[in-house]
Amino acid sequence: MPRRPRDPGVPSSPTEYFGVELRTYREVSGLSRPQLAERLGYTPQWIGQIESGKSAPSEDFAHDCDSFFETNGAFQRMWAWNQQLERIQVVPPGFRPFIEVEPDTTYMRLFEPLLIPGLLQTEEYARRVLVVGHRQEKVEELLAVRMARKAVLEKEHPPWLLVLLGETAVRSRAAGAEVMRGQLQYLLDLAELQHVTLQIFPADAPVFQASGIVLMSLEDRSDVGFVDAAGGHGRLIEGTHDLEELVVLFDQVRATAYSAEESVRIIRSVMEEL
Repeated sequence: MPRRPRDPGVPSSPTEYFGVELRTYREVSGLSRPQLAERLGYTPQWIGQIESGKSAPSEDFAHDCDSFFETNGAFQRMWAWNQQLERIQVVPPGFRPFIEVEPDTTYMRLFEPLLIPGLLQTEEYARRVLVVGHRQEKVEELLAVRMARKAVLEKEHPPWLLVLLGETAVRSRAAGAEVMRGQLQYLLDLAELQHVTLQIFPADAPVFQASGIVLMSLEDRSDVGFVDAAGGHGRLIEGTHDLEELVVLFDQVRATAYSAEESVRIIRSVMEEL
């Protein structure tokens, strides 16, 4: 008869939680670490590192655990939770609430006067942006998070996007001509999608909002907004009054913007100049 698993205590992280669950399933099944390692095709040392929470599991390992213990994807869900938390911990605290709700958006309105929004950046452009003020290892961490966010655009039913870009952001050459050509081509590719509307507002438009804003409609909760700020000190907006102010600002800026067709022509013209 399998022996009763000992109490592992309360896990303090998703990695530890994964390890606790693995050990519980192993012990309930009456298997030693060497026995489980042999069944799964890993070393006992690797199993021990994961059970103790000292090593994070791989996606393949999570899949193997689900198959062996027949857990209907429980280990893969724990692995995905761990990945999400790691990404959130990398970004500045003020940006974390936004990262948590972004995957659930069904309609997103983006306003950015000076830069291409992070969600719409190519890897090369994002690297040029992030390298300012960060050590190389931090750049790579932040870049990985930024690229991972693009999963929301690749869903079977991606959110509707309405993007307002400042002409300054489109014409800037700070990232270099080659990188900017790639970035602008990516914007053109997005603009061809049925669920994406891209508009540019003139550099001399009467806009006094210097930081980006995002308005999001979500699946299971009220609309939210986000106001970006330097140093990761942005904030999530949930109050009705503050949110209405952002909506009014967005609509006022859009009233000054070029049409979607003219915006595409401007981007192509800038690419030719590069």
